[in-house]
Amino acid sequence: MQNMSHPSIHARTTPDKVAYQMAGSGESLTYRQLDERSNQGAHLLRQLGLKAGDHVALLLENSLAFMEIVWAAQRAGLYYTAISRYLTPGEIAYIVQDCGAKVFIVSAASASGASEVSASAGSSGVQLYMVGAAQPGYRSWDEALARQPTTPIADESGGFDMLYSSGTTGRPKGVKSPFQKKPIDTLSPLLKVLCQDMIGMSGSSVYLSPAPLYHAAPLRFNVMSAALGGTSIIMEKFDAETYLGLVEKHQVTHSQLVPTMFVRMLKLPEEVRRRHDISTLKGAVHAAAPCPADVKTQMIDWWGPILIEYYAGTEAQGVTVVSSQEWLSHRGTVGRCFVGSLKILDEEGQEQPAGEIGAVYFADGLPFAYHNDPVKTAGAHNDKGWSTLGDVGYLDAEGYLYLTDRKAYMIISGGVNIYPQETEDVLIGHPQVADVAVFGVPSAEMGEEVKAVVQPRDMATAGPELATELIAYCRARLSPIKCPRTVDFSAELPRTPTGKLVKRHLRDPYWAKPS
Repeated sequence: MQNMSHPSIHARTTPDKVAYQMAGSGESLTYRQLDERSNQGAHLLRQLGLKAGDHVALLLENSLAFMEIVWAAQRAGLYYTAISRYLTPGEIAYIVQDCGAKVFIVSAASASGASEVSASAGSSGVQLYMVGAAQPGYRSWDEALARQPTTPIADESGGFDMLYSSGTTGRPKGVKSPFQKKPIDTLSPLLKVLCQDMIGMSGSSVYLSPAPLYHAAPLRFNVMSAALGGTSIIMEKFDAETYLGLVEKHQVTHSQLVPTMFVRMLKLPEEVRRRHDISTLKGAVHAAAPCPADVKTQMIDWWGPILIEYYAGTEAQGVTVVSSQEWLSHRGTVGRCFVGSLKILDEEGQEQPAGEIGAVYFADGLPFAYHNDPVKTAGAHNDKGWSTLGDVGYLDAEGYLYLTDRKAYMIISGGVNIYPQETEDVLIGHPQVADVAVFGVPSAEMGEEVKAVVQPRDMATAGPELATELIAYCRARLSPIKCPRTVDFSAELPRTPTGKLVKRHLRDPYWAKPS
């Protein structure tokens, strides 16, 4: 018996219902149109020589075409890699080559990022397509698509995303699941639990997507929305006040956000925040980066106990989840495991008891490997086969996980381990702070000392007076050893569009040896 979990089924039952709509332009795609265009895409990909298990890559801004291509690959049994438009041409070329894409689809707006791929296309054999009007060197995806039948291909099978880690601590690596030829309506068990069971997404949901679609969570949640028969409203770009207006306009029931979005909404003027009716929201999922406890408390006070937090990576080898009600009684936790089991290990790999900080590992989770990188794959696993995302934290007596930081950014000052996240969580609460990064810098006396780089709400306030105020603010709330000795200022911190702080871009210059 077929599950009601694929756009092709909803195309028969609710053909004129909107599957996807762009928030800004208002352009939309009904389930009938999504079914027909994804069928045409699957035919075209087969015509281009791609068979089940092969690879396609795309470099597109948030758009309806993005989701059409994803569903075409999904029903053709292909691996598909969505690439960030914010990467350099060299990084983009590396991913296209590394993933083994046979077809690379771009938009006119992203073509400059694809310059190195297009320059070497003749020797690499990758076929280049552009949505919309094609520029020289590209064939028109739209024209080729229009010539294809709207009926299903004969050999449909479920495809997989193969996404690349964000590269916050090094060069991005592809996370590849083993290929399994499954029916096209097969749902990810993990996403089913998270989307259906935890936050109640269904065919009646209106899902608001504020983040770039190339990132794992927004892409997978938008796929799930259409699989379940709901409607997704996709923002071209996040803006705090616009987001609130869209919730009211479309009577949004569900959404997935990152903590920086919470911070930006909370820092709107009170009358702006109260202007919009958000009472239709039933579930708001957040992940991707640590959420300061004070920020989350304010969000629950404002939106009600509808926030669901999870901790996982693109690797998806294990997942923790926590509801608002649980979080309020376990403040600061990222939840308990429902995929795999948690282990906290010391430097020697020995399991630690409740309350002791160590490296966070998932045992008995889903298998994964970093594509073309057996060394990194091995480094993410221990001799028992347990795997880590590189984070540090501890468990309480009830099995709730608390993250303290990434292992790579732990500061060792005078032999004491300091975890920057705690300091960042304090500083972000200062009214003049829009964003903050804390990390260790060289110290002749202590080995390392704590440094904060702050993005002020108004750059005109940056200077020694604000730095002194911020240090005092931190010392009033934390042990002095955890507080910055010095504060520098930056007009903008290097975050990915999905909210992850690329701290190495800030930290590395302080550790560079003088020339």
